[in-house]
Amino acid sequence: MAPVETVTFDSYSTLVDVTAVESALADAVDDPEPVSNHWRSRSLLYTTVANEVDAYDTFYALNRAALEHALESHGVDLPPDEQEAILETYHELAVFDDVRGGLQELDEAGVDVYVLSNGNPEMLASMVDHAGIGEFLEDIISADEVETFKPSAELYRHAAARTGTPIDRVAHVSALFYDVLGASHAGMTGVWLDRGTTPWDDVAGAPDAVVSAIREVGPTLDLT
Repeated sequence: MAPVETVTFDSYSTLVDVTAVESALADAVDDPEPVSNHWRSRSLLYTTVANEVDAYDTFYALNRAALEHALESHGVDLPPDEQEAILETYHELAVFDDVRGGLQELDEAGVDVYVLSNGNPEMLASMVDHAGIGEFLEDIISADEVETFKPSAELYRHAAARTGTPIDRVAHVSALFYDVLGASHAGMTGVWLDRGTTPWDDVAGAPDAVVSAIREVGPTLDLT
Protein backbone atom coordinates (compact mmCIF):
# COMPACT_ATOMS: atom_id res chain seq x y z
CA MET A 1 0.00 0.00 0.00
CA ALA A 2 1.39 3.40 -1.04
CA PRO A 3 1.96 5.95 1.73
CA VAL A 4 -1.04 8.22 2.30
CA GLU A 5 -0.58 11.92 1.62
CA THR A 6 -4.16 13.22 1.63
CA VAL A 7 -7.25 12.27 3.64
CA THR A 8 -10.85 12.81 2.59
CA PHE A 9 -13.79 12.50 4.96
CA ASP A 10 -17.42 11.72 4.31
CA SER A 11 -19.82 14.19 5.89
CA TYR A 12 -23.18 12.77 6.98
CA SER A 13 -22.88 10.01 9.61
CA THR A 14 -19.09 10.48 9.66
CA LEU A 15 -18.52 14.10 10.70
CA VAL A 16 -22.08 15.03 11.66
CA ASP A 17 -24.90 13.02 13.19
CA VAL A 18 -27.91 12.61 10.89
CA THR A 19 -30.01 11.01 13.62
CA ALA A 20 -30.78 14.55 14.76
CA VAL A 21 -33.38 14.80 12.00
CA GLU A 22 -35.55 12.54 14.13
CA SER A 23 -35.90 15.36 16.64
CA ALA A 24 -37.09 17.67 13.86
CA LEU A 25 -39.78 15.15 12.99
CA ALA A 26 -40.92 14.69 16.59
CA ASP A 27 -43.22 17.72 16.66
CA ALA A 28 -45.06 16.62 13.51
CA VAL A 29 -45.03 12.82 13.72
CA ASP A 30 -46.34 10.63 16.53
CA ASP A 31 -43.65 7.98 15.97
CA PRO A 32 -40.71 9.73 14.29
CA GLU A 33 -38.14 6.89 14.33
CA PRO A 34 -39.59 4.75 11.51
CA VAL A 35 -40.29 7.84 9.42
CA SER A 36 -36.71 9.03 9.93
CA ASN A 37 -35.30 5.61 9.03
CA HIS A 38 -37.50 5.43 5.92
CA TRP A 39 -36.42 8.92 4.90
CA ARG A 40 -32.72 8.16 5.25
CA SER A 41 -32.83 4.79 3.48
CA ARG A 42 -34.94 6.17 0.65
CA SER A 43 -32.60 9.13 0.21
CA LEU A 44 -29.63 6.80 -0.26
CA LEU A 45 -31.63 4.58 -2.60
CA TYR A 46 -32.50 7.57 -4.77
CA THR A 47 -28.83 8.48 -5.22
CA THR A 48 -28.06 4.94 -6.37
CA VAL A 49 -30.96 4.91 -8.80
CA ALA A 50 -30.01 8.35 -10.12
CA ASN A 51 -26.51 7.03 -10.92
CA GLU A 52 -27.82 4.01 -12.77
CA VAL A 53 -30.54 5.69 -14.87
CA ASP A 54 -28.74 9.00 -15.48
CA ALA A 55 -31.28 11.03 -13.53
CA TYR A 56 -29.02 13.28 -11.46
CA ASP A 57 -30.52 15.93 -9.22
CA THR A 58 -28.93 17.62 -6.21
CA PHE A 59 -28.80 15.66 -2.99
CA TYR A 60 -31.05 18.27 -1.39
CA ALA A 61 -33.72 17.68 -4.04
CA LEU A 62 -33.49 13.90 -3.72
CA ASN A 63 -33.58 14.24 0.06
CA ARG A 64 -36.79 16.27 -0.25
CA ALA A 65 -38.37 13.57 -2.45
CA ALA A 66 -37.33 10.92 0.07
CA LEU A 67 -38.91 12.87 2.94
CA GLU A 68 -42.13 13.24 0.97
CA HIS A 69 -42.20 9.49 0.32
CA ALA A 70 -41.53 8.71 3.98
CA LEU A 71 -44.31 11.00 5.18
CA GLU A 72 -46.81 9.65 2.65
CA SER A 73 -45.89 6.04 3.44
CA HIS A 74 -46.58 6.63 7.12
CA GLY A 75 -49.79 8.57 6.55
CA VAL A 76 -48.44 11.95 7.62
CA ASP A 77 -49.76 15.05 5.86
CA LEU A 78 -47.50 18.08 6.32
CA PRO A 79 -47.69 21.37 4.40
CA PRO A 80 -44.66 22.25 2.24
CA ASP A 81 -43.34 24.90 4.64
CA GLU A 82 -43.20 22.38 7.51
CA GLN A 83 -41.48 19.84 5.29
CA GLU A 84 -38.92 22.48 4.30
CA ALA A 85 -38.28 23.33 7.95
CA ILE A 86 -37.52 19.66 8.63
CA LEU A 87 -35.23 19.46 5.61
CA GLU A 88 -33.29 22.47 6.81
CA THR A 89 -32.07 20.50 9.84
CA TYR A 90 -29.41 19.13 7.45
CA HIS A 91 -27.79 22.57 7.56
CA GLU A 92 -27.24 22.43 11.34
CA LEU A 93 -26.53 18.83 12.30
CA ALA A 94 -24.58 18.16 15.49
CA VAL A 95 -20.91 17.35 15.01
CA PHE A 96 -19.58 14.17 16.64
CA ASP A 97 -17.41 14.75 19.71
CA ASP A 98 -14.21 13.35 18.16
CA VAL A 99 -14.30 15.44 14.99
CA ARG A 100 -12.73 18.79 15.86
CA GLY A 101 -9.88 17.32 17.91
CA GLY A 102 -9.17 14.61 15.36
CA LEU A 103 -9.11 17.00 12.41
CA GLN A 104 -6.95 19.43 14.34
CA GLU A 105 -4.35 16.72 14.97
CA LEU A 106 -4.22 15.88 11.27
CA ASP A 107 -3.91 19.55 10.41
CA GLU A 108 -1.09 20.05 12.90
CA ALA A 109 0.70 17.03 11.39
CA GLY A 110 0.61 18.75 8.01
CA VAL A 111 -1.93 16.40 6.43
CA ASP A 112 -4.17 17.83 3.72
CA VAL A 113 -7.78 17.11 4.68
CA TYR A 114 -10.89 17.43 2.50
CA VAL A 115 -14.59 16.68 2.81
CA LEU A 116 -15.90 14.41 0.04
CA SER A 117 -19.67 14.15 0.10
CA ASN A 118 -22.87 13.52 -1.84
CA GLY A 119 -24.19 16.76 -0.39
CA ASN A 120 -24.50 19.74 -2.70
CA PRO A 121 -22.18 22.72 -2.08
CA GLU A 122 -24.69 24.84 -0.14
CA MET A 123 -25.47 21.99 2.26
CA LEU A 124 -21.79 21.25 2.81
CA ALA A 125 -20.80 24.88 3.32
CA SER A 126 -23.40 25.29 6.05
CA MET A 127 -22.43 21.95 7.60
CA VAL A 128 -18.77 22.93 7.82
CA ASP A 129 -19.63 26.37 9.18
CA HIS A 130 -21.99 24.98 11.84
CA ALA A 131 -19.49 22.28 12.82
CA GLY A 132 -16.70 24.85 13.13
CA ILE A 133 -14.16 22.76 11.20
CA GLY A 134 -13.37 24.98 8.22
CA GLU A 135 -9.93 25.92 9.53
CA PHE A 136 -8.84 22.27 9.35
CA LEU A 137 -9.95 21.68 5.76
CA GLU A 138 -8.22 22.35 2.47
CA ASP A 139 -11.51 22.27 0.59
CA ILE A 140 -14.92 20.65 0.16
CA ILE A 141 -15.57 18.30 -2.76
CA SER A 142 -19.20 17.73 -3.75
CA ALA A 143 -20.80 15.07 -5.93
CA ASP A 144 -22.51 18.00 -7.63
CA GLU A 145 -19.22 18.80 -9.38
CA VAL A 146 -19.48 15.64 -11.52
CA GLU A 147 -23.21 14.98 -11.07
CA THR A 148 -22.48 11.47 -9.84
CA PHE A 149 -23.05 10.05 -6.37
CA LYS A 150 -21.11 7.59 -4.23
CA PRO A 151 -20.09 4.83 -4.60
CA SER A 152 -19.35 5.61 -8.27
CA ALA A 153 -15.62 5.37 -8.96
CA GLU A 154 -15.89 8.55 -11.04
CA LEU A 155 -16.48 10.66 -7.94
CA TYR A 156 -13.47 9.31 -6.04
CA ARG A 157 -11.24 9.75 -9.09
CA HIS A 158 -12.51 13.32 -9.41
CA ALA A 159 -11.73 13.90 -5.74
CA ALA A 160 -8.16 12.65 -6.13
CA ALA A 161 -7.68 14.94 -9.12
CA ARG A 162 -9.09 17.90 -7.16
CA THR A 163 -6.62 17.30 -4.34
CA GLY A 164 -3.73 16.92 -6.79
CA THR A 165 -2.83 13.60 -5.19
CA PRO A 166 -2.34 10.22 -6.91
CA ILE A 167 -5.42 8.20 -6.05
CA ASP A 168 -3.43 5.43 -4.35
CA ARG A 169 -2.07 8.05 -1.93
CA VAL A 170 -5.51 9.22 -0.81
CA ALA A 171 -7.31 7.68 2.17
CA HIS A 172 -11.06 8.11 2.42
CA VAL A 173 -12.66 7.87 5.87
CA SER A 174 -16.35 7.06 6.21
CA ALA A 175 -18.80 5.48 8.61
CA LEU A 176 -20.75 4.10 5.63
CA PHE A 177 -19.70 0.70 4.30
CA TYR A 178 -20.60 1.36 0.66
CA ASP A 179 -18.60 4.60 0.71
CA VAL A 180 -15.52 2.81 2.07
CA LEU A 181 -15.87 0.07 -0.56
CA GLY A 182 -16.40 2.63 -3.31
CA ALA A 183 -13.23 4.46 -2.35
CA SER A 184 -11.22 1.21 -2.21
CA HIS A 185 -12.60 0.07 -5.57
CA ALA A 186 -11.54 3.36 -7.14
CA GLY A 187 -7.98 2.98 -5.81
CA MET A 188 -8.00 4.87 -2.50
CA THR A 189 -7.31 3.45 0.94
CA GLY A 190 -10.78 2.85 2.35
CA VAL A 191 -10.98 3.52 6.10
CA TRP A 192 -14.09 2.52 8.00
CA LEU A 193 -14.95 4.75 10.96
CA ASP A 194 -16.72 2.25 13.20
CA ARG A 195 -18.87 4.33 15.51
CA GLY A 196 -20.19 1.19 17.21
CA THR A 197 -23.79 1.59 16.05
CA THR A 198 -23.94 -0.90 13.17
CA PRO A 199 -21.73 -3.83 12.15
CA TRP A 200 -19.74 -3.88 8.93
CA ASP A 201 -21.82 -5.03 5.94
CA ASP A 202 -19.83 -8.04 4.81
CA VAL A 203 -21.11 -8.32 1.24
CA ALA A 204 -18.32 -7.10 -1.02
CA GLY A 205 -15.06 -7.15 0.92
CA ALA A 206 -13.43 -5.62 3.96
CA PRO A 207 -12.15 -2.11 4.66
CA ASP A 208 -8.45 -1.43 4.20
CA ALA A 209 -8.31 -0.05 7.75
CA VAL A 210 -10.67 0.41 10.70
CA VAL A 211 -10.72 3.19 13.30
CA SER A 212 -13.16 3.92 16.11
CA ALA A 213 -12.47 7.66 16.32
CA ILE A 214 -10.98 10.30 14.05
CA ARG A 215 -7.97 10.70 16.34
CA GLU A 216 -6.98 7.16 15.30
CA VAL A 217 -6.75 8.00 11.60
CA GLY A 218 -3.30 9.60 11.80
CA PRO A 219 -1.59 6.85 13.81
CA THR A 220 -3.35 4.06 11.87
CA LEU A 221 -2.17 5.46 8.53
CA ASP A 222 1.28 6.50 9.84
CA LEU A 223 0.54 10.18 9.35
CA THR A 224 1.25 11.47 12.87
